[in-house]
Amino acid sequence: PGLQSRVSRSVGGSSLDMVSAHKALAVSLLLCLLAGPTLAASNGTVTPDHKEDLHPEAKASADAFIYTCGIIGVCFAGFLFFIVSRISLRGSESGDTESLLSTSRASDDELEAIYETIRAGARAFLWAEYQICFIFIACFSLVIFALVSHTNGPEGSTWDFDAGGLTAVTFVVGGLTSILSGFIGMMVAVYANARTAVSAKKEGEAGWMASFNAAFRAGGVMGFSLCAISMVVLYVLAVLYRSHFSVIDDKGKTWVNYKMLFECLAGYGLGGSAIAMFGRVGGGIFTKAADVGADLSGKVIGVGDGKKLDEDSPFNPACIADNVGDNVGDVAGMGSDLFGSFGEASCAAMLIGASSAAIAEAGWGALVFPLYISAFGILVCLGVSFVATDVYPVKKEEDIENVLKVQLFLTSVGMTVVLFPLAYGALPASIDLGATTGVTPLMCYVAVVSGLWGGCLIGFITELYTSHSYTPVRDVALSAETGAATNIIYGLALGYQSVILPVIIISLIMFTSVKMCGMYGVALAALGMLSTLATCLAIDVYGPISDNAGGIAEMAELPGEVRDKTDALDAAGNTTAAIGKGFAIGSAALVSLALFGAFITRASAAMAADDSLVIKGVNLLTPVVFSFIIFGAMIPYWFSALTMRSVGEAANAMVLEIARQFADIQGLSDSAGMDFHERAEHIAKGKKLVKPDYKACIAIATEASLREMIAPGVLVILSPILVGTFAGVEAVAGLLAGAIASSVQLAISMSNTGGAWDNAKKYTEKGELNGMFQFRDGSSIPLEDFRIAAEANHGNDAIKQYGATKGGKQEEVDIKDWLSELASKDPQRYIRILTGDEGIKTTDGRTCVYAGKKSAIHSAVVVGDTVGDPLKDTSGPALNIVMKLMAIISVVFADFFMSINNGNGIFNCGTV
Repeated sequence: PGLQSRVSRSVGGSSLDMVSAHKALAVSLLLCLLAGPTLAASNGTVTPDHKEDLHPEAKASADAFIYTCGIIGVCFAGFLFFIVSRISLRGSESGDTESLLSTSRASDDELEAIYETIRAGARAFLWAEYQICFIFIACFSLVIFALVSHTNGPEGSTWDFDAGGLTAVTFVVGGLTSILSGFIGMMVAVYANARTAVSAKKEGEAGWMASFNAAFRAGGVMGFSLCAISMVVLYVLAVLYRSHFSVIDDKGKTWVNYKMLFECLAGYGLGGSAIAMFGRVGGGIFTKAADVGADLSGKVIGVGDGKKLDEDSPFNPACIADNVGDNVGDVAGMGSDLFGSFGEASCAAMLIGASSAAIAEAGWGALVFPLYISAFGILVCLGVSFVATDVYPVKKEEDIENVLKVQLFLTSVGMTVVLFPLAYGALPASIDLGATTGVTPLMCYVAVVSGLWGGCLIGFITELYTSHSYTPVRDVALSAETGAATNIIYGLALGYQSVILPVIIISLIMFTSVKMCGMYGVALAALGMLSTLATCLAIDVYGPISDNAGGIAEMAELPGEVRDKTDALDAAGNTTAAIGKGFAIGSAALVSLALFGAFITRASAAMAADDSLVIKGVNLLTPVVFSFIIFGAMIPYWFSALTMRSVGEAANAMVLEIARQFADIQGLSDSAGMDFHERAEHIAKGKKLVKPDYKACIAIATEASLREMIAPGVLVILSPILVGTFAGVEAVAGLLAGAIASSVQLAISMSNTGGAWDNAKKYTEKGELNGMFQFRDGSSIPLEDFRIAAEANHGNDAIKQYGATKGGKQEEVDIKDWLSELASKDPQRYIRILTGDEGIKTTDGRTCVYAGKKSAIHSAVVVGDTVGDPLKDTSGPALNIVMKLMAIISVVFADFFMSINNGNGIFNCGTV
């Protein structure tokens, strides 16, 4: 009751106190653990599960190294935040801001107001979502306590409240740490977005370097803080539970029950993934409801008279909700997702490792070898991070993607070097892992490195299929010549094709690691893929920060050169976000298989040695197994149907609200229909512009996301529990196999399809399709000749028009400026050009269809992008949590399943 009272007081205040609330709750729990009399090593009976601690000095070394790396990671995150915080929003400070371009005070005021509105919206949504998460954590921890306590003992079913209680505690701590990780990332992202936009106001190379560094460093704050905090909290729990499960015999020797220790620790990963589910689904529905609503209402429907509205226009009612949503899904959701992967992979590796007598006898250092990988990862990522910001900085647009790829590559090289001596120093010379015997440190090293480089390759392959620097995405953009339908067909085909290479890589990693090291190898491969997590998170969070920076620059109507920089950062950010999703899906597949192995290991502990599933395997031809493989493969589709429909309903409500505002708020349509110069003249005459009601759209997105995230979460959480309870452990094995195989394919396809459509839209908005499509007016050159000429001369520079005269001579004018002037001088011709009813001349004399922003072709790619939004940001990324969460739930409740008819379930379906 005292703890509950303290927690209630901590979290009952305003959302500004959330970090304090999380710290208070986590510290209170740990203090309770430390104060509990049962956590100290005691005299007791040594059971067959206890292993003698032959190397007590190994714990001191592990403590020193892991705590030191954790402190370094947190301190470096603080250092990066300090650098970002020195950027002034007003652009009036000395030092970094003295070379900023001059902008009006009105723009600075507008920028700061937009920044505060986005921060407030993000904070309000997180607080509303986390209130539901707190309730879920409290309720589900009781379920865990009750069910996990019911185990299968030597004499049949029995109750072990110690195991149930400690598993529930790790679940609570894991859930709260996941919330804290997502909250830190979210707050840093919304803190850095406006500062990235301000940094882009610098001229030339300085602007490129400053804006990129601001976004990348802010991403690093989340990357290093998440890795360090999650690792240290998990290790603290492991140390506390080690004391609890230790007994001292009559000779003064210490014996530790590592099996029970790491089984109870599995709740940590479950807590992380459960919160990630709500973060990914709820955040995904929020962001895509706002994004789809903003796109459809602005770029497709428009504000009347043929005028279209950018999604980031300050007169688009959904623009603030859209920018809030970028952070909710891609920062808070991604952070919780990858935190869950780390926790689950670490718990799976330590649980499987503890089943080996050789690893247990080698001492504490060998048992926590998985955490050593993460600790070394923090140090390597820290050292390499300076390459992107100082050694090889961004100086022009073309540098952005190269710098990010070099960062990922160098981090992988560094980890490859340090992992070899680590494996030989921490692991015993020979390891027996169930049916896999004679495993060496070299084999373990190869398993880790296969995951490391497999993740790197998946990232680069994802870039190939989602970046408009390469042919696949450009083909999708070109397909819009004949409308949205062909654009969608091309995008779907690209998504299906993009599955091939990543799945082959994942399959090879699984085969190699299982062949050499059993399921322990798969867990190590997953940790290898996650060893560069700090860098991968920095690259991933960089994306939504840049996207927000572009939106803020548009809404504050900053100079065009500022928007050009933020657009380039945003385009690269779309690619990095896709790379991050591919990385998350690949690691989730390996983590899920590792957890599958941990589930089989834990379930087999209650079986006779010769009949255990570890030795015999799971028979695919058993009716219950085969049936539930098919059923499990259906779960991702059921889940995707729920989330996609939720986005559609929320987006529909958003579009109707936007239409209502344009109809009911007098003057809003007129203000939205003006261009920049018309609005400036309007203000100069002393008239006021009418702004939309942003809060109404934020409220719609928030309400929809919180309401709709419940059903998908319940589906994923209850499926393995109900199957295991009624049909037994073999049915659960089939369920997991089907869900993992299906989720991987569907998640990669969805994410890459949506990413390709998004960057096809960006490619179009850059004007790169101008000059590519022939206007047929009866005097056209042969199509083949036109296409050859278009390859050599396309883009906005290819359709520069002659404009104003100076000294009696006409000069070329940029197409954007020419169209802006034409819109005021000849609106009818302007509309004919945008709709493709009138051609436009290229600099080499061809007649082409205008294919830039607000054109008919642009509308077609926007439709594709809109269809892809829920695929890449809601359903696709959430599917990796589907397979992980189902697997970790199975691990945690394995003993409960075994207590029902010896693991055959209430209906006695199995053959155990």
